[in-house]
Amino acid sequence: MKTAIYPGSFDPCTNGHLDIIKRASTMFDKLIVVVLINPLKSYSFSISERRALLEKATTGMKNIEIDSYDGLLADYFTQRSDVDVIVKGLRATSDFEYEFQMAHTNKDLNSRAETVFIPASATTTFISSSMVKQVAMFGGDLSKYVPSVIHKEISTRLKAEFEEKKRLAALKQDL
Repeated sequence: MKTAIYPGSFDPCTNGHLDIIKRASTMFDKLIVVVLINPLKSYSFSISERRALLEKATTGMKNIEIDSYDGLLADYFTQRSDVDVIVKGLRATSDFEYEFQMAHTNKDLNSRAETVFIPASATTTFISSSMVKQVAMFGGDLSKYVPSVIHKEISTRLKAEFEEKKRLAALKQDL
């Protein structure tokens, strides 16, 4: 049985992520989607919220497991002895440069940690969590960019976050 992990921050989960999840799930017997914490990023959703959104978005997919981890991906790979490979999605050349470096780092930290790259589909290559946040914060329609089952939750949260940021910026200006 071949098991892969697909790690990411998924803040929020997009149709691009879901595309990679669906495609990778056909290549492996089991796919573990791992929500990670990157201390260099600020998040709109907590790790438990991101995990719950992914669980909703992948409902009905038989060989998918959602997990979360706070630490090095290579350490997660070591702890899960049933894992064979890391799956990473690539949208553009800039993704490749970063992910190539990370693949070598993971391999250096854990000799078993092989990485497989899956290119984004043409219809999702431009979708990123950052882009989704910008569109949502300015009231744009996210329906083409995020899974429909979590669309409302993502839109509501991101709009509220933007309104709070605007309110705080106005307060700061008044000082």
